[in-house]
Amino acid sequence: QVQLVESGGGLAQAGGSLRLSCAASEPTFTSYVMGWFRQAPGKEREFVAALSLSDFSTRYADSVKGRFTISRDNNKNTLYLRMNRLKPEDTAVYYCGARTTRATMTLNFDTWGQGTQVTVSS
Repeated sequence: QVQLVESGGGLAQAGGSLRLSCAASEPTFTSYVMGWFRQAPGKEREFVAALSLSDFSTRYADSVKGRFTISRDNNKNTLYLRMNRLKPEDTAVYYCGARTTRATMTLNFDTWGQGTQVTVSS
């Protein structure tokens, strides 16, 4: 079974930056939409950003719009989330997800990574 592996999490100060990466365990992994969700302690998992691999459209949660950028390196089959101007409320476990059945844009992912912790100190 293909796995998604996140990396790049860690500790950052408020106002700082981090870049998360998400790579598939199999180089032949095919998906139609990829994105990021996050889950803070005591809260439900919430949508952060998504990228359509068919028309390259993007969607962002209002809380991260203008600060986070989702992108993908097709040669490396790796998804990224560049996070700038981090805030303490961005602290969460960030999960990479993918939709492996045909869709142009959806937040209904069927494949998930294990998550990477992001902690932002004030």
